[in-house]
Amino acid sequence: MNTKSGQEVAKSQFSKTDARHWQEAIFKQDYVYKGKKREVRDYAVRIQWQDRRELFNLKTSNKAAAAAKARDIYTVLVGAGWTETLAKFKPESQPKLVATIGDLLAELRGHWAGRAKTFDDYCRSFRSIVSQIFEIKAGNEKFDYVNGGRKAWLGKIDRVKLSDVTPDKVNKWRIAFVAKAGASPVAQRRARISCNSMMRQAKSLFSAKLLEHVTMQKPDKLPFDGVPFYKGESMRYRSTIDIRTLIRQAQTELPQEQLKIFFLATMAGLTRNEIDKLEWRAFDGAKGHIRIETTDHFAPKSVHRLDDVPIEQQVVAFFRGCRARATGRFVIEGQEPQSGTTYTQYRADEHFEPLLEWLRAKDVIAEKPLHELRKEFGSQICKKGGIYSASRTLRHADIGITARHYLDQKARVTVGLGNLIRKPRNVTPIPTAKGAIKAPRSVTVAHE
Repeated sequence: MNTKSGQEVAKSQFSKTDARHWQEAIFKQDYVYKGKKREVRDYAVRIQWQDRRELFNLKTSNKAAAAAKARDIYTVLVGAGWTETLAKFKPESQPKLVATIGDLLAELRGHWAGRAKTFDDYCRSFRSIVSQIFEIKAGNEKFDYVNGGRKAWLGKIDRVKLSDVTPDKVNKWRIAFVAKAGASPVAQRRARISCNSMMRQAKSLFSAKLLEHVTMQKPDKLPFDGVPFYKGESMRYRSTIDIRTLIRQAQTELPQEQLKIFFLATMAGLTRNEIDKLEWRAFDGAKGHIRIETTDHFAPKSVHRLDDVPIEQQVVAFFRGCRARATGRFVIEGQEPQSGTTYTQYRADEHFEPLLEWLRAKDVIAEKPLHELRKEFGSQICKKGGIYSASRTLRHADIGITARHYLDQKARVTVGLGNLIRKPRNVTPIPTAKGAIKAPRSVTVAHE
């Protein structure tokens, strides 16, 4: 070990760009093994510059070659700085470059502490965007989870270099995505909403909170840097459903399982997944509510969804009669739920699908007819109890969500001052050709 101090080395008669200067600075590190001090084989050097000090293994036992290499390190450091010097002479200390989409997602998954399905949804949106940008097309094989078709398709996407997914390409994809919807304003509106949703989920993978734990080196520009979202569309629900007529028709036309689904959506405002995994033990007839809670096969989107949903006694009585004929623990008859899937799996699809067709035939023309029933439920609650009651019953995270997305003010509210307007006099009605009365075109009105 070189025992000279840094000041003593600095006083060398040779310049730091001369290899002879570094012959006095290099040294061999020592260690203790079985009580004896030993030296490592190769020389090393410590270099300090701009308030930073680093140890470099010179990887040679030849003193002259080690001194020359130390000089080269110093020369690059002064000329290019620490980043380039470390990358060239100490690459093992540098974080591994995130080379591909697969590298990134594998690294992020190790730092994800939330629900696995949420992370999978984010990955699905990001991969979908990447596949469309680079035209990685696939037919039905991308839905082949059994024979490896989907795995092969994902492999093609995961091999795309992350540095190639630039903000410029993402922005062009965003514009092209909406353009494909055609000229219809309705179709374009839906495309903008879908585009924003996909981008919002994919961009969540690049949040500062998640990336701060990633040790791998990332590109200077991330895919969504500076890419704007489309201006928010109005999500306010406007009812087009005659719910009373629909309920009467459902009771005469739907089989029992579909009718149970229908009632849980229209009279309790439950979502499709909540209905699909609902167990009989969730009903409390005495208190008149359905308890939404985490079970072995169901986890809500957020803790705000864990609550008791009040229901009317007529609904309690209906389901009490259904329970007497039940064959299992789930309210809706169907298959046993699967576990470990990366997508939302519905165990009672055999009942959901014909119900959706029935709703569409009844002019419930929304993209998600069953969710439209939940919105109608929220609208009815708001009409009777106000927006706060609707927010609580729908189990939204905050009242702002309720106000923005779900409710339609069906009852027209006016200021109530019209009774103060004085009745006009000396107004001569103008008869029409058929004898009907129209308001005068221009009259002088005197008030009482």
